Amino acid sequence: MFKAQLHYLIARRFVLLHDLTMVGVAWIGAYWLRFNLYQIPEPFNTQAYNALPLVCVLQLVVFIVFGVHRGAWRFTSTHDLMTVIKGVIFGAAGIAGAIFLATRLAAVPRAVLPMYAVLLVGLLCGPRLLYRLFREREISKVGDKRVLVVGAGVAGDMLVRDFKRARPRVYEPVAFVDDDAQKHGREIHGLRVLGSPSDIAMLVDRLNIDLVLLAIPSATASEMRRAVEYCEEAGAPFRTLPKVTDIIDGAATVRDLRDVELDDLLGRQPVELDWSKIEAGLSGKRVLITGSGGSIGSELSRQVLRAGPAQLILFEKNEFNLYMIKRVLEQATDDVEVVALLGDVCDHAAVAHLFKRYKPEVVFHAAAYKHVPLLQRQARETMKNNVIGTRTVAALASDYSIESFVLISTDKAVNPSSMMGASKRAAEAVCVAFDSLSETRFTIVRFGNVLGSAGSVVPLFARQIAEGGPVTVTHPEMTRYFMTLAEASQLILQASLIGEGSEIYVLNMGEPVNIAYLARQMILLSGRLPEKEVEIVFTGLRSGEKLKEELFHPEEVLSDTGYDKILLAATRSVDAPTVLQDCLALEQACSDYNELQIEAIINRLVPEYQWGEWNHMEGLDETA
Repeated sequence: MFKAQLHYLIARRFVLLHDLTMVGVAWIGAYWLRFNLYQIPEPFNTQAYNALPLVCVLQLVVFIVFGVHRGAWRFTSTHDLMTVIKGVIFGAAGIAGAIFLATRLAAVPRAVLPMYAVLLVGLLCGPRLLYRLFREREISKVGDKRVLVVGAGVAGDMLVRDFKRARPRVYEPVAFVDDDAQKHGREIHGLRVLGSPSDIAMLVDRLNIDLVLLAIPSATASEMRRAVEYCEEAGAPFRTLPKVTDIIDGAATVRDLRDVELDDLLGRQPVELDWSKIEAGLSGKRVLITGSGGSIGSELSRQVLRAGPAQLILFEKNEFNLYMIKRVLEQATDDVEVVALLGDVCDHAAVAHLFKRYKPEVVFHAAAYKHVPLLQRQARETMKNNVIGTRTVAALASDYSIESFVLISTDKAVNPSSMMGASKRAAEAVCVAFDSLSETRFTIVRFGNVLGSAGSVVPLFARQIAEGGPVTVTHPEMTRYFMTLAEASQLILQASLIGEGSEIYVLNMGEPVNIAYLARQMILLSGRLPEKEVEIVFTGLRSGEKLKEELFHPEEVLSDTGYDKILLAATRSVDAPTVLQDCLALEQACSDYNELQIEAIINRLVPEYQWGEWNHMEGLDETA
């Protein structure tokens, strides 16, 4: 340790020599000032030079203790100046005490010590500031790209400061724009705030801007979309800073700049969860997740793992998906036992064996078919997997009196227009029925589309753009609700722990997003132009699709839960014995492949669903 410190002091020897020289100049200079810049009379002159070695040694020791020598002169900041001031003050106090003990301050005028401190602060800070100014002027001679900075706040200030320090200087900041009208006309680091983001197109043309930088890390998705639209209107390339929560060291720098991503435009406010309650509800428990290899199931598995369950049981019929999620989870922890079981939720024997052997205490039922156009022609498979599968797992959960059963539902279950939506609404009714008949707490969590999930429009659009188009959109006015996988899974965990049973929790999905807008933005973010380089084709609504999704039924009155993004929908009452009897009849109809009987049973279970002409459809298009 001592050798390393000594090595560092040697490396900083020129800084130490400079500071030591300034100590001598300040000490003698204080005497000169005391005697009006005339020759210092005796005995004061002799005492000044006799005390000089002591002054230098004491002040140098204090400087080393305070780390005055550590500051990089090129980046001298207020922190460095405060360090110098503290070092000088403590040094002057130590010098006064030492001389008092040695000579009782004989021949040392009282004004010398404060004048010494003031002189030394100026002599130490002055060269440091001059060096920084010199380097910044030297660097400012370069700068290839003329930059307009959007956001005259803290992030913009730090970004411009970092531009001016960089060497070689690639970016030449020219001006700011900001939504806050009170900032218009002000100057930051010599740059004027010339207007608002709506002026970007005009300023890009007038100032010959090469790049627009979005320094608004706290912007909402709608604010980011608006800023991006102004940049697109100007035809100027643009980049952005990460969100505030993603800037790890809290400082915005050139290295943080990145391309605008889809999540910036569709993203939502950070989820604030009560993790202590989640951990209390799941820690040490045996947790079963059906459909654990799917998009929601796999992310839910990761989030549950964070809560520290005693055992995590994965149940999935896709072998590869099960293998992959088990591998990921086992690499993430050594403390939780991960059990991976191949099986189908419709296989009563397999599910019964699982409950008997592993005795799960909490079940998250995520297993379901969900691709609307594909399922529209296959009522039997849809109802068997989504309804009978739910009935099978729910019945065994009830038989074994587990603590909690959570059904992952969808906004398509509200006034369903598709086979998939009808099947999920029937599954909700099954859970409500079992809740009224058993000790197990049944909870339903309902939400919309998840970005990046299997079958999502986002990877479909990405593939179509990579292939050069066209990007297929069903209708120019179609909208959907979106959220991220992590957010959906975390909110499922939270909602599962705040209910008493039989509730439908609706996740607040924010504002719906126009799908045509989404397609256009994805094309632009890929570096291509919509219509010119990648065509957008409107194919028309497919059977079962809605223009706009709904999150709750008119009869489901919403109430607050105490969590910003979770709403409680009052459950519509069901006749439990009738629902379960219909499920048995549905299972028999599926076994007999009796489609007319399946239709009749679904009409009873979900009377608001219009069966439609699913069995007369021809052809399927993979559009969105």
